[in-house]
Amino acid sequence: MWKNKSYDVIVVGGGPAGSTFALHAAKAGLSVIILEKDRDIGMPVRCGEAVSDAGLRIFHEPQDRWIRSSIDRIKLVAPNKTEVEFGLKEHGYILDRRIFDYDLAQFAGNAGAKIVTKAYVNGLLFDNDAVNGVKGLYLNEPFELKAKLVVGADGVESRVGRFAGISTSIKLKDMESGIQKTVSGINVQSDRIDFYLSSFWSPGGYLWVFPKGDHMANIGLGISGTYARQGKSACRFLDEFLDEYYPTASVLTTVVGGVPVAKTLKQITADGLMLVGDAARTVNPVTGGGIVSGMRSGLLAAETAIEVLKTGKIATVSNMKSYNKAWTKIGGKSHERLYRIKEAIYKFQDSDLNRIADAIIKIPEKDRNLFKLFSTAVVNKPSLLIDVARLFTGI
Repeated sequence: MWKNKSYDVIVVGGGPAGSTFALHAAKAGLSVIILEKDRDIGMPVRCGEAVSDAGLRIFHEPQDRWIRSSIDRIKLVAPNKTEVEFGLKEHGYILDRRIFDYDLAQFAGNAGAKIVTKAYVNGLLFDNDAVNGVKGLYLNEPFELKAKLVVGADGVESRVGRFAGISTSIKLKDMESGIQKTVSGINVQSDRIDFYLSSFWSPGGYLWVFPKGDHMANIGLGISGTYARQGKSACRFLDEFLDEYYPTASVLTTVVGGVPVAKTLKQITADGLMLVGDAARTVNPVTGGGIVSGMRSGLLAAETAIEVLKTGKIATVSNMKSYNKAWTKIGGKSHERLYRIKEAIYKFQDSDLNRIADAIIKIPEKDRNLFKLFSTAVVNKPSLLIDVARLFTGI
């Protein structure tokens, strides 16, 4: 019985970040258990489900069963309803996260990781102030489980990080109130993602339409927390949009939640603990996308955990500092640049968004790209132009 054992690693959360960590740690010979509070891996889906082909291939060859739509184009709709459309140099997908997450967990299970659903972690165990396990409820029965390392992959709320004394608080302006509805019975272009940028539809954020095959799409929005507190809910914004643009839509699912568009936490490790994915705030601050960045943090954390535990070392902050360094080198610098760009863009008024759209629409479609879009957006901010250049060149 899993409750009567101790493990090298306990992973709290069975999303892409947690499963990626578990896969690589188990393949290296570590004993790993994933504790997932929900009854099914991949449920509920609180995500737009968009991912780049290049990002996905870092970890896995894309499988047809994961993909609902292949994306090659983007359309941006300004407040004045100017539509800017162009092709994307980087191919992308809209996933079926229920299948994708399930398969990632299965990969980890096939590598030797134990997976337990309906296991709700409500506290940590400590030995001399170092984390050495978790406690919780399984089918309403209490349990305690010990390990050399606990990995918090429990999403934006990250109770695990808080339990360990890590400051996981987030400023209101860095938390978006998000809602998404998967709808059917509509006409959408299956190879294009659409974004509506307007204070009318999504103040301090944006509204998206992500196709999921014929006549079906994820339609959602995120509004900045500073606007969400002013009385009009994200749900009401979305319902009004659907009534105007897709009045015949049938709503299949509705998901809500917070989207952290913040900097990565200053502290992503504690003695006996690591944080990955949304729990560590690895979400792209501009787009709110977090699948690839979460998986990347899971992989980097696993590499450090393997290095530490396989050599008989204790999982202290000092011994795990290579995780922080690796994240800063691989994803952290880009994340910081994206945050600075986000800070500037989210202050734009509708007049600024119209100006950008009017400038881009004058460029022939074959010459339009995301680099020119972002460069136009921050044309009056020289320091941000450097950030944009470095972001797209990888310097």
